[in-house]
Amino acid sequence: MEDVTDAGIYARESPYLDRCVQVGAASGRVLSVSFPDVPDADAEADHPVLDQIFEYLDGLEPVSFDDVQVAMTMPTDQRAVLESVREIPYGDQVTVDTLARMTSGLDHEDDDDIILVRTALDENPTPILIPDHRVSDGPSAAPPDVEQKLRSIEEL
Repeated sequence: MEDVTDAGIYARESPYLDRCVQVGAASGRVLSVSFPDVPDADAEADHPVLDQIFEYLDGLEPVSFDDVQVAMTMPTDQRAVLESVREIPYGDQVTVDTLARMTSGLDHEDDDDIILVRTALDENPTPILIPDHRVSDGPSAAPPDVEQKLRSIEEL
């Protein structure tokens, strides 16, 4: 992806989601993705990441967000989980147990590690870009109706 250094809030209305998609960006990295009913008053509509998200929402062909830089500013153990989530291919789905197995240093049989996986999914700052909707039995940081629509796009 081109170097996008403009810091700010960017948002567009999504008829498919029946709400806005809002992206926070700084220094060429995405800090957040949210789904407000009304965008921030100072949000701008044009940003390359929003363009990619809306291509994804069109559902005409798979869209990969591999080239989007996400600011991973969460604790290291949660970052490892979310990096594993980014590896789940479009159209595939895994369980929390499988995600724990995919994440280096975690034990899928350790209750604390399973709690860590669930916490990382729940606190994911960039749903869609880090596709927590691909974890079938885990929480998503996206609102439930958005999560279901994202799963529908990928026929999960």
